[in-house]
Formats: sequence, C-alpha cells, structure tokens
Amino acid sequence: MTIVKHKKAYFNYEILDSWEAWIMLSGHEVKSIRSWQVNLKWTYVVSVWSELFIKWMHITPWKSLSNRTTIESDRERKILLQRKTITYLSTKMKEKGLSVVPLELYFKWSLIKLRVWLAKWKKQYQKKQILKEKSIDKQAKMMLKKEY
Repeated sequence: MTIVKHKKAYFNYEILDSWEAWIMLSGHEVKSIRSWQVNLKWTYVVSVWSELFIKWMHITPWKSLSNRTTIESDRERKILLQRKTITYLSTKMKEKGLSVVPLELYFKWSLIKLRVWLAKWKKQYQKKQILKEKSIDKQAKMMLKKEY
C-alpha cells in the first residue's frame, strides 16, 4: 500500500533500476508516516562515507509531542541496503547524469519501505515530446467522446 509517491520524478527522470530499502526512523516519525504526514517532493539521496542518506524528506512532527518545535522535520535519514548495493549505487552516483532518486514510500506488511531508483535525468526535448504525446492522446480521447 503506497503512502506517498514522488510524482515529479517520473516526469524528470528515466528509470534504470530499482531497489527496496529500509529507512532509519524514530518512533514519532513512524507514527506521523502512518497518519500520512510525509512529503517526498524535494527529496534526493546522497552518499557519505559509503552510506546512503535521504535528504529533505519532510515528516511532520507527531501532534501529541511536547517538544514539537525542537524536532527537525527535514533531517537526514539513513537508508539501509546491502553493502554491495550501496557501493554500486555510490559509484553510479559519481557518473555524469546518473542519480539515485527516492520514488515512493509504502507499507509492506507492517513495515515502512522506500523504493529507491537509479535514474538518468531526461533532456528538455524528451520532456517536451512526452507533453506533446499526452496532449495528442487527450485530444484523440475528446474526439472519440464527441463521436459517441
């Protein structure tokens, strides 16, 4: 069951490969995610000392916490994967045009998982072509509706 998707990434990136990862979360963050108070809009993954971290994943502090104002909602969170996968991704991130993008946060049984993708940035003309194809499809559907 999907909690949140990074919808803009599907438009901006060409997806090459994907992995299922864990995230290190605190207790109040888990409660907030279970109540759908999370945002992946500006998130990205960085590699630091052969570890992967997700940055700018906004999780709203749990409403009944006494120290809500002191909690950092956009802090870095560690991504847990196999060592081989982490080294592979960190070497691929150094290549030009490739990056690791978190695309969706979802429940798997009672666990919270993150879908991480190795992606290549699309060129501007590729994005324009996609928009042009969508508009042509939309016009064709409208014409079919008018005929019936």
